[in-house]
Formats: sequence, C-alpha cells, structure tokens
Amino acid sequence: MAADARTRNRYFDDLFSTADLAWMGQNTNHVPAHPAVAEAMIRSVEAGEFNAYAPPMGFEALRSAIVADLGVAGTSAEALITEGGVNALAMICKARSKPGTTFVTTDPTWKWPCMFAEQAGAQVIQIPIYDASVNYKLTPEALRANVDERCAIIYIVDPNNPLGIRYDREEIEAFAEIARSVGALLIHDCTYRDFADGHTPVLQVAPEGTVVSLSFSKWLGLAGMRIGALVAEPKLVDEFSAASTSVLGASVVAQRAAMAGLSVKPEWMKDVRRIDSANKAMIIEAAKATGLSVPIPVSHGNFLVLETASTGVSPEAIVEAARREGVMIRQGRYHTAAFGDRFIKVSTSVPSAWAERFCEGLPRYIETARTLNDVPALF
Repeated sequence: MAADARTRNRYFDDLFSTADLAWMGQNTNHVPAHPAVAEAMIRSVEAGEFNAYAPPMGFEALRSAIVADLGVAGTSAEALITEGGVNALAMICKARSKPGTTFVTTDPTWKWPCMFAEQAGAQVIQIPIYDASVNYKLTPEALRANVDERCAIIYIVDPNNPLGIRYDREEIEAFAEIARSVGALLIHDCTYRDFADGHTPVLQVAPEGTVVSLSFSKWLGLAGMRIGALVAEPKLVDEFSAASTSVLGASVVAQRAAMAGLSVKPEWMKDVRRIDSANKAMIIEAAKATGLSVPIPVSHGNFLVLETASTGVSPEAIVEAARREGVMIRQGRYHTAAFGDRFIKVSTSVPSAWAERFCEGLPRYIETARTLNDVPALF
C-alpha cells in the first residue's frame, strides 16, 4: 500500500510539474476566479489571518451562509465546515460504519467513502446503475431490495460522479423513506448540485436522519484550498463532530474565499455554467465525430462520460496518450471496476481553450493509444 501511495503521489506530482497542463479529469473548476474571491484570499493573507486557528466548526457567517444557500434557512439544520467534502464524508463514515453493518451505494459512485466504510469494518454493497434500461439511475425498488436492518448508511451522489444523472424530488423522498424504514442514515452528496437543473437537497424534504455533504472544490474552484461542509440537524452534527480529527478548524483563508464566493454565487455560476455548457457541446460533437458515444449527453455535473468501445483501445491508453500532450482526463476504472473498461471521463468546467485543445487532439490520442503496449499506473 505504501508503494502504491508513493507511485500515486509521484503521478500527481508529475502532473503538477507539467507546464500548461489542461486539468480535465478531476471535475475541478479552472475558470479564472471571481475577483471578489481572489481579493478575499489576498486580504486574509495580507492581514496574517493564517497565523491563527479558525473556529473549530467554522466561521459563524459561513455556517449560516451555507445553510441559506442550501435552501434550508429557518429550519434546525446547521453546517459544520470541513477540510474538503471528503473530510465530511470520512467523519460521517467513521461515526456510523461498524463491523456487522452495511454501506449501500451505487456502481459507479465516488469511491473514497466506500473505502472509509470498509476501514471501519462495514460491508460495502454497490448497486449497478450503468444501465440505459434504468436511465443510469438507482431506482427505489433496487435500493429497497439491497437494504435491511444491518444498513447503517445509504450514500447517494447526486448528480452522480461520473455519470451526471440527477435524481428527481420524488426519488429523493423515496430514498429517504427507505432509509427511515431500516434506521439507516441517508448521506446526500451534493458536490455537483450547482451544475444541475432542478436539484433537491434531501434536507428540504426529509430533515431528520439525513445529512448533506458539500464541497467548494468544484463550483468555486477551491480544490487546493480544501474547504467543504456537512449540513444536518444539530444532534447529527454533534455526533459526527465527535468523530472529527479536524478539531482545529478548516483553513482560514479558504473560509474567507468561500464566504466571498457565496456572496457572488448567482453571477459567478451564470458565467461558469455558460462556459461549461459550451464546452460540453463542443466535446460531444468532437466525440461523435471520432466515433465515441455519449450515453448521457445531458449531464448535470461538470463532466461527460465518453464510451470508447468503438475505438478498440483501452480507456487507459487514451488517457496516457492525452497526458503525453499535456491533457489530463480520467479512465473509467478510477470510478468503477465493473464498468470502467467502457469509458473515459472528461471535465468541462475549464477554459474554452482547454476544451478546444482536447477536441482537436482527441483523434490523435486514439491513434497514439493504438501504439501503446504498456501504460503506466494511472490514478
């Protein structure tokens, strides 16, 4: 494991060392920062705020702003600021997952909470959804068939990463009812909700026994700042914070950026989504021209799945060929062992020039991939 960790670290260190790399594989937002956000970080640094610890649950103004932005102001819900959305999920899994319990999610899903649950001794159950017959979605019937009294956590990523599907309000209500029926906690991972139309956070329809996890990495482009949150009723926030290792709070500078971002969010996301939508249209056209298929053309996330079967080469080979030309995309096996041989995933919240570069190079990546016999480890 240690050797794998070092290999993975060198892989990303090499990516960071690549001049003018087009980051199009991690769903991070690379649209240039809003001036108010950049100014907030600069002001914080110039004031030396980084010399002090933040409040352990986060600045009160930010906690309130997150609850309001989620549309649950006036309820008992409160936010706990974390070092990225992944930290929130690790905290929840640590609190609830135990030997003899199950952690139920989809396949594909975001893989790290599965790892956290397994580390705590839970059995992970993944329900396949890479299937056009169910519209690439988890159905209430499939979920009900896979939970029982052992279920501690139901984990729903919505919009789903990497598929980009979004659940309707009625589906979220059904998932919450199923969780209540077996006494399970429903985690609604809303990382990509700001790219979706018609998204319903579970706290708006089922405020008890549920928790929403959030990230500022994707919509606001603060991935390297490590800032996220969980939102839930107070007794759950108390339970989860008791399992936290981040007892000294999240980055002060990141929290200042997050507050500034929320203050300009409507105008900011209007621009980001315009760029994102144009990039998606461009990439879909280029993919189809190259013979790739796009199973979910209306993605509610800032990414697209492109199926590679027609090329006769592996997703890994295409990813490596793109990397050699300074474009980082993701192979399907990062997301799913069962279906990962079918697709590559391309992030779309990037400068238009990056999307153009990917589209121009895609036929060449595929041809280069045909010549690759050995592909180095990818992550």
